[in-house]
Amino acid sequence: MAAPQLLSGKTMAITGGATGIGRAIALGYLKHGANVAVNHLGDKKSLAQFQTMVDEAATTLGGKEEAGKRLIQVPGNVSDPETGKKLVQEVVKRWGRLDVFISNAGVCEFKEFLDISPALWNFTLTTNLSGAFHTIQAAAAQLSTQTPPGGSIIGISSISALVGGAQQGHYTPTKAGVLSLIQSCACALGKYNIRCNALLPGTIRTQLNEEDLADDKKREYMEGRVPLGRTGVPEDLVGPAVFLGSELSGYMTGAQLLVDGGLFVNLQ
Repeated sequence: MAAPQLLSGKTMAITGGATGIGRAIALGYLKHGANVAVNHLGDKKSLAQFQTMVDEAATTLGGKEEAGKRLIQVPGNVSDPETGKKLVQEVVKRWGRLDVFISNAGVCEFKEFLDISPALWNFTLTTNLSGAFHTIQAAAAQLSTQTPPGGSIIGISSISALVGGAQQGHYTPTKAGVLSLIQSCACALGKYNIRCNALLPGTIRTQLNEEDLADDKKREYMEGRVPLGRTGVPEDLVGPAVFLGSELSGYMTGAQLLVDGGLFVNLQ
């Protein structure tokens, strides 16, 4: 039996979509029938990562021709306000409208609080929070004016929006900011039939924390705190992201979904 396609005919754009959580979500949206535009930095490494995405999509969709019709790339740094505008413009040029926008691009360099430099602070803030604002604003401009208006905006925040981190004094404020931004967008954009919700991943194995989780003792400690007994993988975010982009969540806006294996509620 074929898997249900909850996003058939919809068009999605995602920032930071060549690796990690963004990559998994983009491929998941393709499997559910959506057309997908992936933003990435545009450097040599990102271009190579996108090409492997195309190859993977071709296997799922039945060939490179179909993958080429359904999956495009739009390079650019989200800290540049023009990147979000370009991403949205390319989506509309290719498919006529935008249905789902996912703000996912982010950076996290673990650093002791007293060692956080102004440059690292500004880089993290500009990428994670300013980047989210600029790209979401560009998406909202399209979603509010197309015919018919409306769609879904999803912000990838973090469990770090709700807790502190000894080596994340520059990171947790940005993720709290993304959550707050999404809540304000829900209030401001509902009149355009735009739903805005946040996903809060727990400890997910991505390129951002692979070095940190390479420490066996730290990994075992983290796994011991998670009621489900393991750290997450990027594919764990696909179902929740598809849900928030589909009509199944049609009366949800301003919500936050923890995807953390129960980590947040476990006080042990």
